Amino acid sequence: MIILSGGTGSPKLIDGLRQLIPDEEITVIVNTGEDIWSSEVFISPDVDTVLYLFAGILDKTKWWSIVGDTYNTFNQMKELGHNEILMLGDRDRAVNLVRTRLLKNGLSLTEATVEIAKQFGIKATVLPMSDETATSVIETPAGKIHFQEFWVSKKGEPEILSFEYEGIEKAKLSPAVKEILEKEDCVIIGPSNPMTSIGPILALPEMKEILKTKKVIAISPIIGNAPVSGPAGKLMAAKGLEVSSKGVVELYRDFVDIFVYDIRDEVINPAEIEAMGIQAVALDTMMTDEGKRKGLAEKVLELFNKG
Repeated sequence: MIILSGGTGSPKLIDGLRQLIPDEEITVIVNTGEDIWSSEVFISPDVDTVLYLFAGILDKTKWWSIVGDTYNTFNQMKELGHNEILMLGDRDRAVNLVRTRLLKNGLSLTEATVEIAKQFGIKATVLPMSDETATSVIETPAGKIHFQEFWVSKKGEPEILSFEYEGIEKAKLSPAVKEILEKEDCVIIGPSNPMTSIGPILALPEMKEILKTKKVIAISPIIGNAPVSGPAGKLMAAKGLEVSSKGVVELYRDFVDIFVYDIRDEVINPAEIEAMGIQAVALDTMMTDEGKRKGLAEKVLELFNKG
């Protein structure tokens, strides 16, 4: 089973899947469009969220960082006048320091991720989408800024004129990702931001063409006219897309077979989705506790089995 993941929505679904199938049967292809260098350390936040989940140390109150982490280094640096974009905990920083050393020693991002997963005793396969850099960059009236600066430092407040995946034209699917995609027939697109969490994965050369040969189920991260969390709505509007599950379908329509939307969504018209040749299924996508995460994962697996 392959899951395309980024942000916080997809890891919640993965948490549900883990209650139903062994970790060894799960492969996660993770967004790296939000990766960033900070204080000479290479941070891959979406990759780390998935690693921490499988390692059993993810802070599930935030769905990022390590549970019980301290912030002594971050706070001391702040006192010394050095403000970092991301608030790294001390244990979290240690993981990123190890990654940075591995990269500087010549390992690819995939190899570094596999090594860290090995050290954590992780049995699932966790793969960054690419070994090349493809960064989500936001164009604001004040100029271009990294997505992390837009969302974390500036709290998503600047006006978005446009955004792009800088460097995507030179990036490609990693050999490990291509190999696993050749073996698996079923792919889940998790309920993460379709623009900056899933978008960079889909923008990689070959990815959409490969997905056309798979059975693909996508879960919407939007209910009505607003995302469950994050800036997806603002980003979609900047691209001229309707901020709704229908807008998400427009992004995925070339390769998705089944589209899951929330039972509370009163905006979506399932008939419009079905008219595109895509099966529309209403489920409870609000994964507010362990039981609901398992419940949604169970329903998604049933949809695969029915095919």
